[in-house]
Amino acid sequence: MPEYLPTAPYRGTRDFLPPEMSVRTQVFDHLYEVLERYGYQRYDGPILESAEIYEKKSGQEIADQQLYTLTDRGGRRLALRPEMTPSVARMIAGNAGSLQFPVRWYSHPNCHRYERPQRGRVREHWQINADIFGSDSANCEIEMFELIHDLLRGVGATEDMFVVRANDRNLLSAALTDVVGVTAEQLPQVFSLVDRWEKYDRDTLAKQAEEIGLADKQFGKLGDVLGAGTALLDELPAAVKEASNLVTVLGTEAAGLIRFDPMIVRGLAYYTSTVFEVFDTSPENNRALFGGGRYSDLAGMFTSQQIPGIGFGMGDVTLMDFLATHELTPKPRSEVDVVVVPVSAELAGAARKVATELRGAGLRTSTPLELRKLGKELSRADKAGARAVVIVGQEDWDAGNVTVRSLGTREQQTVPLGQAAASVRAHLA
Repeated sequence: MPEYLPTAPYRGTRDFLPPEMSVRTQVFDHLYEVLERYGYQRYDGPILESAEIYEKKSGQEIADQQLYTLTDRGGRRLALRPEMTPSVARMIAGNAGSLQFPVRWYSHPNCHRYERPQRGRVREHWQINADIFGSDSANCEIEMFELIHDLLRGVGATEDMFVVRANDRNLLSAALTDVVGVTAEQLPQVFSLVDRWEKYDRDTLAKQAEEIGLADKQFGKLGDVLGAGTALLDELPAAVKEASNLVTVLGTEAAGLIRFDPMIVRGLAYYTSTVFEVFDTSPENNRALFGGGRYSDLAGMFTSQQIPGIGFGMGDVTLMDFLATHELTPKPRSEVDVVVVPVSAELAGAARKVATELRGAGLRTSTPLELRKLGKELSRADKAGARAVVIVGQEDWDAGNVTVRSLGTREQQTVPLGQAAASVRAHLA
């Protein structure tokens, strides 16, 4: 017996058959439309990048545990991109001289991370990225929050289905040092602990805090800080609050778009101030959907010119879970609108001519590749989701006519070829 290769994809990656691809295309087209209404321009970049840019800026978890790396024949260490932000920072830095800042860019890259596959996490995903480069203004934060709400509304969500939880890492740093008594050396580890706060029980968190060097009293104060909400702002120095774009946002009408939450820190190392995560409010899918934040000088890896940025990445896995949870997933589109069926092999050319006319009118149209009996062709067209068929018979064709048949009502009429598209559209309506 021959030994066949497996048909399943590599673990953690996915095949998308046409029905699922149809659903994804509909969802992403809505997102593209919203982004472009805001003036964001689409870009793309290579899937292979220098491993160094991720090791330097994406954080220890990605660099040490999740990066797919390889060495090319020239001895260069490369990585499959785990995220797009370092790549877009490189592109912005490399083209800064020709750009008119601030710029609004978006992309939809394929990304790879070596993770343990589970609900919401796979090893290959597609991610909508939206970024603003070249402005420190709090208006960037406001636009990000408005954009997130419009993106989710664009795929059918209502405001009660999600919440945007936002924080400023500088505010949290001030609270950790002034209120909790965390040292500068302990800050990175405490930030990591905060990032895990909702994922572990209190005993586990207390043990991890002890390993960092926090006393029991400090651990208690840490819990108070993280649960304080906006009341935490009253305990912070005025200078720290005045420097915060997020505090500025909280003083505007845009405050209603977010919930201030000291527990949001984001795990990526390049975030410097504002950070945010979008959560599903359904108890059935109570998890973060996506997030982002501000990076004051990510482009500094590539240029001496300081180019501030802010952005977010919306992964396809958690987005599709969100849509399914709230019964917002669109149905797959049919293969075609109409099938043109010749009654004999001699009329195949005529059928192709009719199909050309219908496609020119914007109708998704196919013709049989192998001629079968009319009944079988009608059945196949019905299974393909066609709403109508155009039958090309010799007598009708000689007279310049075709027969248009509804697969829903089974009604049919003979019309001139020039009226076939209008007749089909009437059936589709």
